Amino acid sequence: MFKLFKKSNDKMTRSNRWTFGTMLAFGLIALSAAFVLSVEEIHVIKNPEAVLSCSFNIVLDCSKVMQTWQASVFGFPNMFIGLMAFAVVVTIAVLGLGGTKFPRWFLIAGNIGYLLGAIFAYWLFFNSVYVIQVLCPWCLVVTFSTTMILATMTHYNLRDNIFGFNKKRNKMIQTFLQKDFHKLIVASWLVLLVVLVFLKFGSALFA
Repeated sequence: MFKLFKKSNDKMTRSNRWTFGTMLAFGLIALSAAFVLSVEEIHVIKNPEAVLSCSFNIVLDCSKVMQTWQASVFGFPNMFIGLMAFAVVVTIAVLGLGGTKFPRWFLIAGNIGYLLGAIFAYWLFFNSVYVIQVLCPWCLVVTFSTTMILATMTHYNLRDNIFGFNKKRNKMIQTFLQKDFHKLIVASWLVLLVVLVFLKFGSALFA
């Protein structure tokens, strides 16, 4: 009985390490992207005609995106939000790797926060593709990272039934997770985003 319990704990520990390790990796990637964008933003403010390191052609051009109103939705550059938000993500991931047991309200609030962050990232993504019609490479990195961060937090909360689903529904969710259907959904969503970009810009991406 003890051995079975220990094996179960080992499996849970590995799952937690994978979850928070993934969250930490993409949190650091997104934080780095937000930092680079903040530095590039300063260059654009000083010189609107500056050619940035993330400006490659007429489609992939950070400087053009930075000069649109969508780049400062709340009256200041969006990347400043990223510097604060992703620092929090990294902190949570490190605490999770350290074995911290978060209270239920904190995990739910975190999931809501990550969801709102993802919605904002997707709003910017679709504006870039269909309204501005110019892409910011670093912003794409942030969008991808935000997707993975949301996926890891949601997986963790669903696995531990943090949302408090009834026994029948929770059993269905656990079966869904064990069959890795959630990974298929995330992968399909990312593929869809890539397809939309290629359908919109085609060969101009490489011009």
